[in-house]
Parts: sequence; structure tokens; C-alpha cells
Amino acid sequence: MTPAKSPTLEEVLSRLEAERDERGMARWGDGGIRTGGLRSFGIGLTRLRAIGKSIGRDRALAQALWHTDLHEARVLSLLIDDPAQITREQAEQQVEQVDAGQLAHVFVSCDATLARTPFVVELADAWTRSNDPVRRDCGYGLLYEVSKSSGRKAPADDWFLGHIDRIAASIDDEPERVRLAMATALMGIGKRNAALNRRALAVARAAGPIEFTSASGKCEPFDVSKHLDNERLRAKLGIVDR
Repeated sequence: MTPAKSPTLEEVLSRLEAERDERGMARWGDGGIRTGGLRSFGIGLTRLRAIGKSIGRDRALAQALWHTDLHEARVLSLLIDDPAQITREQAEQQVEQVDAGQLAHVFVSCDATLARTPFVVELADAWTRSNDPVRRDCGYGLLYEVSKSSGRKAPADDWFLGHIDRIAASIDDEPERVRLAMATALMGIGKRNAALNRRALAVARAAGPIEFTSASGKCEPFDVSKHLDNERLRAKLGIVDR
């Protein structure tokens, strides 16, 4: 069976234009969304994920899409790139350009490609220590993805404990988006085992619910402790008492 031919850059851009959402376009740039000089067809992330899945892995197309001025094209780039070919240099270049729209969120998400690179643990460790808030935001997003790893690819508990301690020491002083990323990473780490749960829960309770604002308005504060102290998780981790 002959493999399906990958679409060209022009074909993808034409498809995106054909699926433009006028309501989404009208909201682009509103509600504090940072556009970064990019234009948008207003297409939602769920639809873009479906389009990316239909394209599949395509390194050359991903590179071409990234070098456009279209937000949706850059999202697709992050979804279809080949994690085996992504370099640390590329990651460092792209993180300088993701502070717009939902790019930072997609950049480090599980269905994108950066979290699947062989250097993701090293990158999460470096970026969470960075002086750049965008890198810290992305670093803690990657840390959450690393927290879901298992087997030989997973870091030791001491590595995660070090990050819990770093979160405890700095979460109160971070900007909103970094606090939220830290809270999410704390949640992921605290679900790994009983020992990490105990330490992460203590930090979550001390920090309290994390207030944040989405593009659509103020949201209910994110209370990590509720995710780390419930009957189902206690049973899964074999926690008998607190």
C-alpha cells in the first residue's frame, strides 16, 4: 500500500483559511491574549489537533509552517514535528517565540513533540532554573509531562523532590502563569508515589489555591491539594492515613 502523500505548505495554509472561524478571529488579541505579531484564522485547538493528526509526522512541513506569520500554522508545526530530529538549539530558538496565543501551552503539551524528545528531562531541569519567566513557564509544563514517565526513562525520586523544594521556595514570588505551571507540575509529581505525594501535598496546602485568569475571564482558583488528597488517589498509592 502506497503511503499517503504529505500535504504541501500551500495546501495546509489553504485548508486553514478554508476552516477559518470568524468568531475566533474577532476574539484574537482580546482578553489580554498576546498575539506576538501573528495573525490568526481563529481555529480552536481541538480542531488543530485533529488536523495535525491527519497530517502525521512531517519534519520538513513543520519547519515551513513555523516560519509563517500564522498562529494556527505554528501550532500545527509543534504538533507534527519529529521529536527524534528536534535539537536543543531548536528548542531554545522556539521558546523565544512562543509567548503568544496558546503557543507556550502547546509547545510543552503531551500531544506536541518537545515533550517526546530524548533530552526532555535535561530541558525541564534547565528551564525551571532559568531567569526567563517564559522558560520557567515552559519548564514546569515539561516537568508535568516528565512526572508522567515511568520505567528507566523516569528520573529518581530525589530529582522530583528537588523540584518540589524549588517550587516551595519560589511559588509565591512568581508571575501568575508560572505559578499555575508550578501547581500543575506539583500535581503530577504528587501522583507518582506515596512519598512524593506527602511532600507535594504539604507544599500545595502551604501555597493555597492558585488564582489565574484565562482569555475568557477569571477562573476558579486551582487547588492542587484537592487533586492530591482524595480517596481514589490514596487507594492507588497505598496511603493508609495522613
